[in-house]
Amino acid sequence: MQLDNNFPDTIYAIQHLAFEDLGALEDVFYQLGFRVRYFEAGVDDLTKAFQHKGLTIILGGPIGVYESEDYPFLQQEIDLLKVRLEENLPTLGICLGAQLIAHALGAKVYAGHQKEIGWSKLSLSSTENNPLASLADTAVLHWHGDTFDLPEQAELLASSAIYPHQAFSIGKNILALQFHIEVAADSLEKWLIGHTCELRKANINIPALRADNESYASTLEEKAAQIFSQWMRNLINN
Repeated sequence: MQLDNNFPDTIYAIQHLAFEDLGALEDVFYQLGFRVRYFEAGVDDLTKAFQHKGLTIILGGPIGVYESEDYPFLQQEIDLLKVRLEENLPTLGICLGAQLIAHALGAKVYAGHQKEIGWSKLSLSSTENNPLASLADTAVLHWHGDTFDLPEQAELLASSAIYPHQAFSIGKNILALQFHIEVAADSLEKWLIGHTCELRKANINIPALRADNESYASTLEEKAAQIFSQWMRNLINN
């Protein structure tokens, strides 16, 4: 991809958990000509990441948006995110990142009625030019217990059988995904290790989930590459 001289060639990614990184998307961004820099929430000053004029990605994690009393850095993250969204700067949120975007836009984020962990297909909205259209009939990885109401100004892009709000966008610059589109087939074992307490508490069959990872992750990688190659082109040409 030929990058516009006015569009920064570095993508900033904010992590809330070491092994929940950009996964397969990192190679996609490199192939498109971008560099990636990570920031660790709760450790690094996130100001630079949130004031970045290029793409900033907010990744997942096991904490809740509403836990700022226990994790004070969350409030600063939310305050910086509110300003970023008001300025309509390019922003992608995944799982916790999507919940933070919803919260920053005034929507309610709360514990859901059940954990949604595992692979299943989405129900895609019939909205025109849905950026997730290529995920039709494709299983994606869900891994969350919290959910959110749809922000007033948002356009719903996808739902699941368990939760109605799986993805939304605001214009071309802001995209929020509750599910994990970024997972890489060759590194999902570290999710099973790192989240073992959550998996056992939720009575998830770990060998079955591992088998599903092996069955579905490679296809999702291919679809994610298509989606974000196009989404980045739209951002740059916006």
